[in-house]
Formats: sequence, C-alpha cells, structure tokens
Amino acid sequence: MGALRTQFFFNGGQKLVASVGGPKDGPGVLFLHGGGQTRYSWNSCAVDLADEGFRIISLDLRGHGDSAWAADGYAIELQMQDVLKIIPQFSRPPVLVGASLGGLIALNTLGAHASSGRALVLVDITPRINMQGAAQVRDFMTANPEGFESLEQAAESISRYLPHRRRPENLSGLQKNLRMRNGRWHWHWDPSLFASLDASKEAAEARHEQAGRNVRVPTLLIRGSRSELVGDDQVKRFRELIPHADFIDIPGAGHMVAGDSNDVFTQALREFVTSLPD
Repeated sequence: MGALRTQFFFNGGQKLVASVGGPKDGPGVLFLHGGGQTRYSWNSCAVDLADEGFRIISLDLRGHGDSAWAADGYAIELQMQDVLKIIPQFSRPPVLVGASLGGLIALNTLGAHASSGRALVLVDITPRINMQGAAQVRDFMTANPEGFESLEQAAESISRYLPHRRRPENLSGLQKNLRMRNGRWHWHWDPSLFASLDASKEAAEARHEQAGRNVRVPTLLIRGSRSELVGDDQVKRFRELIPHADFIDIPGAGHMVAGDSNDVFTQALREFVTSLPD
C-alpha cells in the first residue's frame, strides 16, 4: 500500500493543504470532507484508489485540518473558489466526491461550472436535509468548546454520539482530527465556521436545488441507512432533481458513512468511478 504525500496550495492568501497520491496522468478523484472533519477521514479509501492508478487529491477544506483558518469566512462561494483552484492539478476533470458540507461544495461547483468535473458523488448529503438531524450533528460538533483533557475523553465523546461504531483501540487516527491548544485537545477546525454558514436555510436549500438541476454528469448518492440527515423523503426529492443519479444505501452506517463502513463505502465508490466512460 502506497502512502499519500502532503502538498500545499494557495488560493490568493488562503493556504490549503491536501494529501496527494497516484499517477499524475491517472483519472482524478477529488475528496472533500464534511464540516468538522479533515482530509484523513478519507485516508484508507484514498490510498486504495491511488494504488489502483487513480490520481487522488484529498483536501482539507479552509478552516479545517492543516488548511489555514479563513479571515474572509466560509461561504459556499469562497469554498467553491478553493475547489476551482485545485482542479487544474489534475490532467483532466476529476470525479468530485463530497461528504456533507464537502458534498454541497461539490454540488454547487458542478452546478455552476459544468466542466469542472466528470462525475459527482455525494456522501450522505442532499440539497434538502432533515433539519432535526442536522441540529443533532451541530450540537455534537459544538458541545465541547473548552476542549478535552485527553484523547481518551474525546474518544468517549464520540462513542456516546455514535454508539453503533466500534471504538478503536489505537487513537492515532482520532488525533489527526484534533489539535493541542493551551494544554487541551480541540477539534481541528475553526469554531467560527458556523457563523459563515448560517445564512437563510431556505435560500441555501433553493440554491443547492438549482445546482442539482444543473448537474448533467454521472452522479451517485451514497447514504448511510441510519443517516440523521438524509431520509427517504430527501432521497425522493433528490432523485426528482437529478433523475439520472444512482443511489446506494450502506446498511448500518450513519451520517459518517466512510468512517462507519469504510470497506463497503470504498467498494461502492470504486465500482462507480471504474464504470465511468473515458
């Protein structure tokens, strides 16, 4: 199994950090993680695809992981510009794979810039979501502003929120999603993120739906069967917006699909990207 290497990019003054791997001329896959996550949430899947000949870039979104916190905020338009800055690194338009917030960025990028990608994969996100489920996710993300005394305490917090997921014995993966500050472990993202995203939900949903109507490339929606955000009504509405989209349900997975069922997720993604026409 090969390793991905770290690469730095800049969109004006905004520093962006990504994990990169695979042959430079291979078919491209750009991974965009969810809000509050980092590029490492895709790591196992990204490494597998790189080993199979795909050109992989797994980006830390602005304000997440090793990418710089953004002085100008986190509006979707700004994050789309970050993505458009990365896309020329591929030899041809890549498949855009986005989870949650990353999925909305991918959807809007392709909706506004049709030639920016050859296909779209949305991971447990649709233009309209279950707002009660979204509130649960947000409550978890903002529940510990004072941070954690230890990695074990952070792991326990995750276990309470995701009781269906087996707690790992090795916490090195968890550590990549945290940063040490003032002697305590904090999530590795800018806490001002939500302030920039808190625009009118109705206007945001209307924008996302219009982006969906504009999508013409092959599209796949992967949902966790236990998703808090994407219920059957949301899937139905999504398939009305993008009738040509494929849909896969991952049994037993929640909103964090790749983390809950990585092997099944990776196989579903592999089958989709390898089926695309050249």
